[in-house]
Amino acid sequence: MPEISEIEKRFGNKLRVRVCGILIENDCVLLVRHKGLGEKGVLWSPPGGGVEYGFSIQDNLIREFEEETGLVVEIGDFLYATEFLNKPLHAIELFYEVKKVSGILKKGFDPELTENNQIIEEVSMKDFDQLKKMNQLELHRILRSITKASELLNRQGFLNF
Repeated sequence: MPEISEIEKRFGNKLRVRVCGILIENDCVLLVRHKGLGEKGVLWSPPGGGVEYGFSIQDNLIREFEEETGLVVEIGDFLYATEFLNKPLHAIELFYEVKKVSGILKKGFDPELTENNQIIEEVSMKDFDQLKKMNQLELHRILRSITKASELLNRQGFLNF
C-alpha cells in the first residue's frame, strides 16, 4: 500500500481540478482500480487526473488516459461535474465522454508517484451487471446504483452526492 504521506503530499489538503473520461464500449465502462483511496481503501473510477497548468482540459484528459490505460482517446461532449471529498483529498471533477482511437488496454503508471508507491492496481472494462455486484462503497459515487450506460452518460449539470 502506498504511504499515506506521499498521497497527502502530492494530492491532499488542497482543492484540485481533475478531468475524467467516460469510455463505453459494448455496454461496458472502462474503470481504474486505485488502492489507498476511497471510503474502503479501494476506489474504482473512470480514468482521469489532475489538470496541469498551461495545458487545455482536453490535452490533460488525453495525457491521463494514455498514462493510466495505454489508450489514445478522442474527447467528446462534456457530461457533468462533481465534487470528490474524502479528506485529505478534495477535487472538482469534470467528466467528458471519450472514444478510443488507438492503443492496447494496459495497467498504467502514475508519474506523480514513485515506483514503490503506485496506486493503480487494475484497469478493466466492467459491464453494468458487474457494477451492481461490486461493493458500492468501492465505486466512485457517479457509478453507484448505475444499471446501464445511458444512466451514466445522460446526467447533466453539477452532481452533488
